[in-house]
Amino acid sequence: MQTNLSEQAKRLPRAEEAESILRSCVHCGFCNATCPTYQLIGDELDGPRGRIYLMKQMLEGGEVTQSTQLHLDRCLTCRNCETTCPSGVQYHNLLDIGRDFIEQQVPRTLSERLVRSGLRTVVPRPALFKALLSTGNALRPLMPASLKAHLPREVRAPKARPQTRHARNVLMLEGCVQPSLSPSTNAAAARVLDRLGIGVTPAREAGCCGAVDYHLNAQEAGLDRARRNIDAWWPAIEAGAEAIVQTASGCGAFVKDYGHLLRDDPVYASKAARVSALTKDLVEVLRLTELEQLDVKADKRMAFHCPCTLQHAQKLGGAVEDVLKRLGFQLTAVPDAHLCCGSAGSYSITQPALSKQLRDNKLTALESGKPEVIVTANIGCQTHLDGAGRTPVRHWIEIVEEAMQ
Repeated sequence: MQTNLSEQAKRLPRAEEAESILRSCVHCGFCNATCPTYQLIGDELDGPRGRIYLMKQMLEGGEVTQSTQLHLDRCLTCRNCETTCPSGVQYHNLLDIGRDFIEQQVPRTLSERLVRSGLRTVVPRPALFKALLSTGNALRPLMPASLKAHLPREVRAPKARPQTRHARNVLMLEGCVQPSLSPSTNAAAARVLDRLGIGVTPAREAGCCGAVDYHLNAQEAGLDRARRNIDAWWPAIEAGAEAIVQTASGCGAFVKDYGHLLRDDPVYASKAARVSALTKDLVEVLRLTELEQLDVKADKRMAFHCPCTLQHAQKLGGAVEDVLKRLGFQLTAVPDAHLCCGSAGSYSITQPALSKQLRDNKLTALESGKPEVIVTANIGCQTHLDGAGRTPVRHWIEIVEEAMQ
């Protein structure tokens, strides 16, 4: 694709990257075949190819409107298109650049600003989020169904974390909403790792990964959170921590991108690259261990929902399924497993109608094999899918931990 960036666009910090990505697109349209929003809406501008055209037009000095902003807002950033693309177009990086650029050009409505500001204020702060969640649960009988869907049906108390010391140690990001929505997840992960001879070193100073701010176009705020996490982890990394384990694939995908996002930071570039290299989804650690040590009694018939951040961003599609099968669990077939469930970070709040459609379609596919439980690897997907009140949805590591003898 030929490009001719405007003088304004050429001054962007990532102008060369944007131009390189634009030029790598050959307009083939394979991406539209697997784009969830294009399949629902059927508008070329709500598919990756159309959005690339919009961003090209915008960066070349063309008209930028609220309609352009809406088409970019509707993108889930599921990265399904990247898995499909034969040319290796790094669409998500172009989208980050385009969204940041348009945010400076097109003012948002008051309601949009309030929603986005509210999400950025509440979600990354675990204590505030927990307090508001408690209030929401107390008022649940008075809430409309649309709000109830964002509250967990059941919050399981975490089991005690092991204190055993091992030669092998990893860090674990606690997350910002997971400690309130599903506090049993990280505790279960720590107990499973302990059984396998791997200890978890706490790093309480590490907070939100930064994805919430970054993907709501407050990109510098998101990068500041990344820098704070790097500082929090660095002493343990220097002491020999072998990995930074994520039980939420959405956080894992973003932390693995620290090296790219901070590559031009003179202070943090090398540290960010080291952190990204050490970041592992939980399944990446478990699949290399002797799983027989877990002594699992697998008695559940399950459907696995592979989050987009696991299969498309981290390229780990099939990894959790392989581990669960090795442990003896029966997995049902899931049609169209590559499609997004509609959670997509804050998407279920900012684009509720599309998000609900995608959720209901995904649940129908997951339930087609009549599983007892649906398991996933990301707290956002878990809460979103479970909010429909249909088949229970849990994190896969909790089912494994409960099945250990």
